[in-house]
Amino acid sequence: MLRRAAAVVAAAAGAAFAYGSLVERRRFTLREYDVPVLPAGSAPLRVLHLSDLHMAPWQRAKQEWIRSLATLQPDLVVTTGDNLGHERGLEGVREALEPFQGVPGAFVWGSNDYFGPELKNPFLYFLGASAPPKRLHRLDIEALELYFTELGWTDLNNTAATLELGGLAIDFVGVDDPHRRFDRLDRVSAAMDDLDEVRERDADLRVAVAHAPYQRILDSFTRRGADLILAGHTHGGQVCVPVYGALVTNCDIPRRQVKGLSRWPAGSRSSWLHVSAGLGTSIYAPVRFACPPEATLLTLTARA
Repeated sequence: MLRRAAAVVAAAAGAAFAYGSLVERRRFTLREYDVPVLPAGSAPLRVLHLSDLHMAPWQRAKQEWIRSLATLQPDLVVTTGDNLGHERGLEGVREALEPFQGVPGAFVWGSNDYFGPELKNPFLYFLGASAPPKRLHRLDIEALELYFTELGWTDLNNTAATLELGGLAIDFVGVDDPHRRFDRLDRVSAAMDDLDEVRERDADLRVAVAHAPYQRILDSFTRRGADLILAGHTHGGQVCVPVYGALVTNCDIPRRQVKGLSRWPAGSRSSWLHVSAGLGTSIYAPVRFACPPEATLLTLTARA
């Protein structure tokens, strides 16, 4: 009986892995949310949130699906990092994002934009956030930055900027990857102060962007007046249990907020928070379960 039980468990695990690797990992999904953050009377704005592409050059299905999102005609594209998943990942990123040439955009980096993936024991994620790679395999982040600049997108790594969209002045603030402690909140605060000094009128909206949604980052953004925070990194848990949800978050965000739209309180303020489950996985862990790859269309609407 024990042997039979072990065989059943092994067969179920094998079937789950096969499904997660061969089927669900390619079941690309578009999430849609309305977020009431605009001034009264404002026309809606459509924001396409992309994250964690972990792109390899051979991932044609993922590239074609991302290309198809251009038909949504977003007003803005925001990518929250980990675009690269291979030393030739930029080839796939170019193929995927080419239809968005000329669409306003903004970006921050994740650690996998700097460093290539490495083989890890997945059970170590149960012990906490992943450690820095033992062997640093540098990726060509400079070429990726040049390409995003050619698209016309704004670099938000440890800085702030104002964009005009739909007749609205929108402040954007962002940090470099918090997971590797590349964030510099002091620089962000200084950049925000500089915006306040030179602006001709108050911003209509403040959007904050980070790769990894660590609580220290979310708290800082919220206290500095962010109406909406966008992040990725968690992969939504990547391997989840139906009904229960994510087993790990790879940072200190509460498990219930590992993906999707929620509220983040800090002090007397609160912000809308959207965490994307992302579109990719490491090439060394090509499986998702009860957590399909996703992009999100956020429709920003007027406050009630």
